[in-house]
Amino acid sequence: MKNASQLLNAYLDNIQDPAAAAALFADDGVLELPTLGANVRAVGPAAIEAFIGGLLKKVPDFRFKDVQLFIETGDQAFGEYSVEVEVPSTGKLYKQTYAGRLVAKDGKIQLLREALDTLAAAKAFSPD
Repeated sequence: MKNASQLLNAYLDNIQDPAAAAALFADDGVLELPTLGANVRAVGPAAIEAFIGGLLKKVPDFRFKDVQLFIETGDQAFGEYSVEVEVPSTGKLYKQTYAGRLVAKDGKIQLLREALDTLAAAKAFSPD
């Protein structure tokens, strides 16, 4: 059974495979990005797979790198990880550092809450 840090690393490593990343979540597991707004929340593997798939349609080369875990317990992990990728629709570089807190239970992700710089995201995804 995977602990929180193993689950977070597996999620980050599998971001290019929405089904594999979503399978790490519990049936009622939640992926949320509250800094992007109250409605940026997916519950359950099917919704999480769809969310990640939608992201990859916009940014096919989206990958996490430079993972640093600062807190690692059996059921929680907190870390930072980066993305640096061109957004095809705008031709702009999306350069971002995410902060993520993962809560695990019974070897599955219960909650992954990620924060990011919304201004950097807005600039990269919006045409001039």
